[in-house]
Amino acid sequence: MIKILLAEDDAEMLDLTAYVLRRERFVVIEASDGAMALRRWKADRPDLVVLDLGLPGVDGFEVLRKMRDDDETTPVLVLTARKDAQNILRCFNLGTDDFLPKPFEFRELVARMRAILRRARVSVKADSEPRLEIDGLSLDPEAYEVIWRDKWVRLTPTEFRILYLLATNTGHVVPASRLYTYVWGSEGGDANALRSHISHLRRKLEEIGGEGPGQITSVPAVGYVFRRSPARPDLHLAPSPELTSLNIAPGDPASSAAAAGV
Repeated sequence: MIKILLAEDDAEMLDLTAYVLRRERFVVIEASDGAMALRRWKADRPDLVVLDLGLPGVDGFEVLRKMRDDDETTPVLVLTARKDAQNILRCFNLGTDDFLPKPFEFRELVARMRAILRRARVSVKADSEPRLEIDGLSLDPEAYEVIWRDKWVRLTPTEFRILYLLATNTGHVVPASRLYTYVWGSEGGDANALRSHISHLRRKLEEIGGEGPGQITSVPAVGYVFRRSPARPDLHLAPSPELTSLNIAPGDPASSAAAAGV
């Protein structure tokens, strides 16, 4: 059974959401404040955390930060009535995998949860997505582990998937539409979420210091490309058949994440 940690301060909302999730055959662990959420997190090790930002005591941002300090891999879905861009970006920068503003429909919540769990469990398959080694950069899809010249790079599962797809196609543009499908599945993705994850991923690669593994650059109205560090030539891997068959027109809405040039 899949264990869900549900952290929500509104008692009525907590009861109703827990009831809906249990009907969907999830095991629900309830927490009504930040301190309780952290205790249940450490004791029960859930498969997914559904986290409201407005928790009393230790707020949702701090809970998310502490969880990510302890474990980068367990997926987190944030719920909040705070819809401003600053709070959304802060959540993604702290490592959330998805963001659902209140009020929401329960069927959308369940759909997003299942999509996140699907990505976490079947996103990397040994027969189709092998360990990737590129001139000192190692990406292990089984463990979501990234190593650059014996230095471990901490990434969230979403950041790992973005980097894995880009690195597999080093030197070639990956359309934004392909990133949406690969990272977020059939439910699609959000342009702001993609920009935020890539911005955070860039920052982590830059923080390595010295000659990093490479750079992620945008190709306006098309997508993103991962290039090796300037001191080394690009390793031009053959793009996947999916990419070579895609013809992305400059006005394709699916490329809106790259159109902003970030």
